[in-house]
Amino acid sequence: MGEHVTLQVEDGVATIRLDRPPMNAIDLAVMEGLREAASEAAERDDVGAVILFGGEKVFAAGADVKMLAGLTPAQVGPVIAAMQDAYDLVEAIPKVVIAAINGYALGGGCELALCADIIVAGAGAQFGQPEINLGMIPGAGGMQRLARVAGKSLAMQMCLTGKPIDAHAALVAGIAVEVHEPERAIARAVEIAATIAAKPPLAVRLAKEAVLRAFDWPLTAALAADRQAFALLAATDDRNEGIAAFLDKRPAQFTGR
Repeated sequence: MGEHVTLQVEDGVATIRLDRPPMNAIDLAVMEGLREAASEAAERDDVGAVILFGGEKVFAAGADVKMLAGLTPAQVGPVIAAMQDAYDLVEAIPKVVIAAINGYALGGGCELALCADIIVAGAGAQFGQPEINLGMIPGAGGMQRLARVAGKSLAMQMCLTGKPIDAHAALVAGIAVEVHEPERAIARAVEIAATIAAKPPLAVRLAKEAVLRAFDWPLTAALAADRQAFALLAATDDRNEGIAAFLDKRPAQFTGR
């Protein structure tokens, strides 16, 4: 992953950690590390869920402004394309991705957090898209993902004023699912990840795909895809085990088949 992005796996949960002090500014090396980590987490059979984490004090304060300074339109295009590509790979991991956010998640950091399926925030977290203050706009998906998650009005306010929102406002907006004391955020993310990692992997994958379809598929087409996924799961051992365990009033023993 390189020196600024690591991936560690324990008990079925992979943690992708940003580690570029002091603020986890995202440069080309971090982007490449995210690409490699996302690809590995997607491919590993021993990974059932993924956590994104930047540390106890900051998630990521944005793209490295020094990297962007002075770039011409022709030069900046490939950079933002690389950032979008890395983030798309994180979002496309076929397992649940949970972001544990402490401190700043600004600019490219907020955009990365929005690639997660579930966000757990520390009480001091700040979410923002301040690019407008630098004469820029969010370029790695912030406007699109933020509008889909939080709605038009809040996305407009955040992107056009550049002012961040705190963890509790993010909770109300549906950006974060839970808010905890900062030291508890990562532990809670691990708990959620471990719970999901113990579920039937194919069912988890198909459920994630189905929810994501709700954002950009017509309802009729999405419902048809849901029917196909439901039927596909009927052929799995895990589905049969789940039903048998329910009827026998015992814990299910899923095998991933």
